[in-house]
Parts: sequence; structure tokens; C-alpha cells
Amino acid sequence: MGTYVVKRVIQAVFLLKLVMIVVFLLLHMTGDPVSVMLDTDATLEDIAYLKKLMGFDQPLWVQYTRFFKGAIQGNFGDSIEHGEPAMGLVLERLPATLEMALGAFTFAVVIGIPFGCLAAFKEGSLYDKGCVGVSVLIQAIPDFWLAIMLIMVFSVFMGVLPSFGRGGWQHFIMPAFAASTYHLARLARLMRSQMIEVLRQDYITTARAKGLNEKVILMVHALKNSAIPIITVLGLDLGILLGGTVIIEVVFAWPGVGRLVIQAIANRDFPIVQSAVFLMASGFVIINLTVDLLYAYLDPRISYS
Repeated sequence: MGTYVVKRVIQAVFLLKLVMIVVFLLLHMTGDPVSVMLDTDATLEDIAYLKKLMGFDQPLWVQYTRFFKGAIQGNFGDSIEHGEPAMGLVLERLPATLEMALGAFTFAVVIGIPFGCLAAFKEGSLYDKGCVGVSVLIQAIPDFWLAIMLIMVFSVFMGVLPSFGRGGWQHFIMPAFAASTYHLARLARLMRSQMIEVLRQDYITTARAKGLNEKVILMVHALKNSAIPIITVLGLDLGILLGGTVIIEVVFAWPGVGRLVIQAIANRDFPIVQSAVFLMASGFVIINLTVDLLYAYLDPRISYS
């Protein structure tokens, strides 16, 4: 196990370096921030001076070397717009993003798994068909459109929930639910298909022949044996939610990392974008490693030796 973890950590370091190279190149392909920082009446001398001052006049490999030396020390540079350490600004917004991501993840798990299990248990019934149909419909609905509809219904017409901002639990419900719907529907469908496959196995038939209660069969025998694909998808969903709530944050004016990155991209604030991407990529790698280690617990036949 220890050797496997060490190998995965080494792979993660190379993966994060590759991610940062790609992000660095893509950002610099958009041009340097000087054109955004200066007024339209700035002279060529002003542009050249500011480029030299910020190091944008140097070759790309020199700029990347300077960036990489700072990044391995945790210094991603100062924000061009705010004039403060970029990583510090991203970390200030991280709790808001974690709050929404974990809330959406909780909605998906608490609603999606029970619905999928019940649909599998009642395979072929009207409930099963309705669950599948609703799941497909929900997956087809764009999350930004759903977010706008939630605001229209619960904020404008009914006036029971705030339409934007971060505050109490009232501010949290709509953004988290809107971010969770696609993952919720996919999880319910996957849970249903996995449970149907497991419930048809011989050991489930044997358990029923012994007179075991259906709830015991479902919760103890079937659920654990269908957990590995579910855990894999849950890990991917959590990673996606950590870095993929950008649109929801913009619609609800949620002060998270995604909204900060959108503003940074518009202003070509490279240090903030690079800091945010590094942080989210690191979280995704950690989640995937944790999921892989859970496999051995869920299925003793899996070995990492």
C-alpha cells in the first residue's frame, strides 16, 4: 500500500506540473495584461515600459521559469488587479466554493442514491419508469437555466429565498441544488443499474431463500457490492463540483473561487487564474487517490501490492 501511495504522489506531481504548463501557455496565448491595464490613449513607450516592468518583454520560457520557481515555493505572484498575493485571494474565496460544492454533493448523495435503490428494487414498475424518465429530463436541463428558473419562482414570485449573495442557509439552498441536479440524476441512474445487476446475482437469491428481510438484503448485501462504481463517480463528481460551479456562482453572485476566476480571466489577471487552477487540480488529485484507496476497503479482493 505504501509503495502504491508513493507512486501515485509522484504521478500527481508530474500531472500538476503538466497542468500548470498548459494553463500558463493558454493564458499567454490570450496576450499580456498590459493592453487591459493601460488606457486606450497610452503611447507605445508607455506600453513598452510597463511590459519591461512586469517581465512580459522576456521570452516565454524565461517567464515560465520565473513563474515555476515561485510556484514550488507557494508564491504564484501578486494579483495584477488587486496588488495582493494571488494565492491568498484564492484561499479567501475557497470556503464559499467548498460550501457550495459540499452542499451540492450532499444533495446528490442524499437524493440520488435512495431514489436509484428504490427504482432498482421496484424494477419495471411505474415508479421505476418515472424515476428513469425524470433523471433523463434533469440531465438535459442546463444548470444555468435551472438556476434562473429557481430565482424566478422562489425569489421573484414567492419571495421566500434570497436571489443572490452568501449568508444564512436561505442563500445556500438554491445554488447548491442547482449545482447538484445533473450529478443527482446521473447518480440515481447509475445506482439503479448497478443495484439491478447485483440483485440478480446468485448470492442475493440465496439470501432471499434463507428468509432474510428485504431491507437487510438491500442495505447489507446489495448496496456494498454495488458501491465501487458509485464511489468512483462520487469522487469524480466532487472534483467536478469543486472546480465546476463557475456558472452557478456567477448567476447567484456567490463569492467563490469560480466567480473570482471569471473576473480574473476578463482582466487577464494571470496569477489568480494560475493559483486557482493549481488549487483545484490538487484537490482533484487528492480526491482520486482517496477513492482508489477506498477500493481495497470495499472489496478485499483488490490489492495494491
